[in-house]
Amino acid sequence: MSDLYSRIYDVVRLIPAGRATSYGAIARFVGSPRGSRMVGWAMNQCYAHKEYTPAHRVVNRLGMLSGKHHFPGENVMQELLESEGIVVIDDQIQNFDRVFWDPFKELGGITI
Repeated sequence: MSDLYSRIYDVVRLIPAGRATSYGAIARFVGSPRGSRMVGWAMNQCYAHKEYTPAHRVVNRLGMLSGKHHFPGENVMQELLESEGIVVIDDQIQNFDRVFWDPFKELGGITI
């Protein structure tokens, strides 16, 4: 596993239940501002690691469940988010601005 993937997983593991963030926010936080796709690729691979990584909490910048087809079932990503109190309609998190978890604000000066 690459060092970048490790840093991405470390950040994703800090997202609390009931909150969600974007691929881009994580990419910027780990120092790869144009690396949104890399974050998506990392989320696609996180199932292979022993430590749980809540990939369902990472969505696109509009709050769309763009990675849902990588979960083992058509609605698994939505079901996981809804089990945490997040409302999803038509594959989009409702009130995304309220549930958005910004690693820069939440983690402050922490370096990952």
